[in-house]
Amino acid sequence: MSMIKVEINDEDVHEYVSGITAGEVLDNIYGNRSGAVAAIVNGIQKDMSFTLDENCKIEAILGESDEGLYILRHSCAHLLAQVVLEMFPDAKPTIGPPIEHGFYYDFHMDPIGDTELKVLEKRMNKLIRENIKIVREEHENNVLRDMFADNKFKIEIIDEKIGNEISSTAYRQGDFVDLCRGPHVPSTSHLRWFKLTSTSQAYWRADRNREPLTRIYGMCYATKEGLKERQKQIEEASKRDHKKIGKELELYMIDELIGKGLPVWLPNGQILKSEIENYALKTEESYGYQRVTTPALAKQELFECSGHLPHYADGMYPPMEMDDGTYYLKAMNCPMHHLVYRNKKRSYRELPFRIAEYGTCYRNEMSGALAGLLRVRMLSMNDAHIYCTLDQVGQEVANNIKMVQDYYSTFGFENYHFRLSLWDPENTEKYIEQPENWASTQNHLRQILDELQVPYVEAIGEAAFYGPKIDIQFTTALGREESMSTIQLDFAAKERFELSYKDENGDENGEVFVIHRAPLSTHERFVAFLTEHWAGNFPTWLSPVQVQVITISEKQKEYASEVASMLKEAGIRVSVDDSDATIGKKIRMHRKMRPAYMLILGEDEATERTVSIRIDRKGESRSGDQSNGVPLTKFITDISIEINTKSRKLSLVSKE
Repeated sequence: MSMIKVEINDEDVHEYVSGITAGEVLDNIYGNRSGAVAAIVNGIQKDMSFTLDENCKIEAILGESDEGLYILRHSCAHLLAQVVLEMFPDAKPTIGPPIEHGFYYDFHMDPIGDTELKVLEKRMNKLIRENIKIVREEHENNVLRDMFADNKFKIEIIDEKIGNEISSTAYRQGDFVDLCRGPHVPSTSHLRWFKLTSTSQAYWRADRNREPLTRIYGMCYATKEGLKERQKQIEEASKRDHKKIGKELELYMIDELIGKGLPVWLPNGQILKSEIENYALKTEESYGYQRVTTPALAKQELFECSGHLPHYADGMYPPMEMDDGTYYLKAMNCPMHHLVYRNKKRSYRELPFRIAEYGTCYRNEMSGALAGLLRVRMLSMNDAHIYCTLDQVGQEVANNIKMVQDYYSTFGFENYHFRLSLWDPENTEKYIEQPENWASTQNHLRQILDELQVPYVEAIGEAAFYGPKIDIQFTTALGREESMSTIQLDFAAKERFELSYKDENGDENGEVFVIHRAPLSTHERFVAFLTEHWAGNFPTWLSPVQVQVITISEKQKEYASEVASMLKEAGIRVSVDDSDATIGKKIRMHRKMRPAYMLILGEDEATERTVSIRIDRKGESRSGDQSNGVPLTKFITDISIEINTKSRKLSLVSKE
């Protein structure tokens, strides 16, 4: 019986009999309550059942680590597939990957609802209590094809992932087996801290022309505390859900007669949208932008010239055949902006040439992916393009980074980071294949960020098809990372659109670089983030209703009208409730609309020409604060200062 040496975590060396498993070694060192779900053997992730037959290095993968959570969630997805097949034998499992905070599994089956979800969760818990072993199996390719012969989706995966390889692996738990490379947890008992959360529609390969699928989502953690913390986060996020608050505040509506993903801005939402737009217009004017307006559709040839056809065809609406050619709804403004630049001969003295537009674009998103204002088919873009020389790129990017930081400071956003999005040289179909240009422009943006000392992460495969970009990533109330703003460096437009300028020597110079930038994303997405960030309790300058006037009795109607007139004259948005309802009922009713301030007018206020200021906003920690006997003129002066300075805090009521 031979002995082997096992080095633990690059520290201690222990001797064991050859053939011992990774799990047995870790149990020997740390005990069976170590929290390990798998092991790393000589730098490679392995199941706990992996046998050690030679000298090696080993370390534990703990369930609470990133790698451990990935394995837990992947194993939980398999458990979900097992109970789905028990409950719906005709269902066809497709893929079930781990994702941030959880997992999902896609099935070719009819949609299910909350009732079925609860039954599935109950069945999963039963199998967890049975502590079923999860066993890795290696099979020859032809055996795997026989095992999954009745599932065309798995056969397609085998063709793509395994191809002509002799063998691959599957994982079995009880009667269920799934194609997988692993590793997985040793048994189902490791998966007890999970919960199924929702279902949605999907398509095989994310292709709307392929088979429709039912996607089931769940979350899974290594500990009870981790699951509880996530549930608490979800509960808080549900209170901040922009769809719920948007309905309460009457910001927008979506009607089936108009179509999914096509929001209509209601009066309150239009106020919010206009305030953001007016702020952006003034900001961009100070940065030297000129404004243009371009059509909502254009000929096919334009989008072929830009490269959006075919690179972006899936995101565009189908073509419209007209008597003078084929037209597309525009999914982006840039091709038309390139033509604005090219409309006349440009001199080096005009560079950088900055043009901006609040243009509405249309994206053909899958209906199952639409979500309130976060994912829509109609996008009001705060879009602009900068035409400049390579030497000017650095300053223009720096200006836009500062613009983004100033915007975010004004709106109260702090939880964001910068990402340098690079091309993927292994997936050239997604990109214009000019490796030298990719290398030089990526290095250029990297150097700019380094010189500005802006912390950033890099992400391969996240670039635009025409060049690298700097994305500003925002973390939502649910802890989900989303792209908010973008600064993109385009090296392809100059050739595709023959962009040029007359240089200092009078020669035609074709080295025109284009910077695409959208610091405030789209109005739809930005308002969704803004609503969830502030839970609908917007700063005064953004509040659709800045002041809600409430009378105690009908005797104050005349004074209320006078107060409203003075506020309106000062440019303050005001609403008056002089109904005969009780004061308590009025406050409760208007509280849901989250006005920045309520002015309570009674007999004393009318006599002394004062107001009682009350903050009673839903979810606001200072809800119910009130200051009495404040002179009306002082209130108007103070709130005007608060609005004009775009203060993020309600400052007119002091805590006592």
